[in-house]
Amino acid sequence: MPLAHVLLALVVTLIWGFNFIVVKVGVGTVPPLLLCGLRFLFAALPTVFFLPRPQTDWRIVGSYGFVLGVVKFGLLFTAIAIGMPAGLASLVLQAQAFFTILFAAVLLREKPGPHQILGGLVACLGLILIAWPRLTGSDVLPFLLTVAAAAAWGVANIISKRAGRIDMLAFVVWASLIPPIPLFALSFWLEGWERIAPALTHMDVTAIGAVAYLAYPTTIVGFGIWGFLLSRHSAATVAPFSLLVPITGIACASLILGERMLPVEILGGAVIVSGLAINTFGGRALQRLKPA
Repeated sequence: MPLAHVLLALVVTLIWGFNFIVVKVGVGTVPPLLLCGLRFLFAALPTVFFLPRPQTDWRIVGSYGFVLGVVKFGLLFTAIAIGMPAGLASLVLQAQAFFTILFAAVLLREKPGPHQILGGLVACLGLILIAWPRLTGSDVLPFLLTVAAAAAWGVANIISKRAGRIDMLAFVVWASLIPPIPLFALSFWLEGWERIAPALTHMDVTAIGAVAYLAYPTTIVGFGIWGFLLSRHSAATVAPFSLLVPITGIACASLILGERMLPVEILGGAVIVSGLAINTFGGRALQRLKPA
């Protein structure tokens, strides 16, 4: 991969890692479901008018938009709003890789390789280490919601596989048309007009900046660059850069929000990243060990 493309990949990891800090700041002034709905509204408009419709079944576009936007991000934004640390959320959410493997095995009959099974078991150990001190008190619900968001991301990944080889940026933008109305309805029902009205009528620079960042750098720029890289390099070359997202998220949360991880959370995080590394690089390592 040329140096310029490596730098582009690093830019994406920075954008996506910093995204968690933006969510944490955003839900401090805007109710989480409302913020999530605004994110997808502005991610879709006006960009959708400049991108061709994805050449796939509309049911796939709709279900992907609902699962990713309403379920995954709705759960994630709510978890962060009620207490999940931004840095830890960026790490736990990476469990989506193993939920994807599990769902692919069950739904698509894709048999996972030995390295994927080992990586998944190692990552599960890391999640258990992080969960252990959070199984009581007010910390348990935000953690469980984040794990559920990771599982929903896994389902969304399976749906996107059904779409085939298409322009992923156009796919994501058109799918972004789906979440706003359900999210706004849920916001009205669960968060109430008494929270929505002041959030919309008195949006400050922080809230506007959060919506803009989530809609454009995170969605449009991030997925645009990622799709560009995947179109020119193998997935095995590009995918490992995603391992840097939780590292960026944790570093930004520490520097900007002053978040500190418990020793057991640091250990659990290291175990999860090890599991991700085994899943990403283990197949190539096994190939090299095979006799010629």
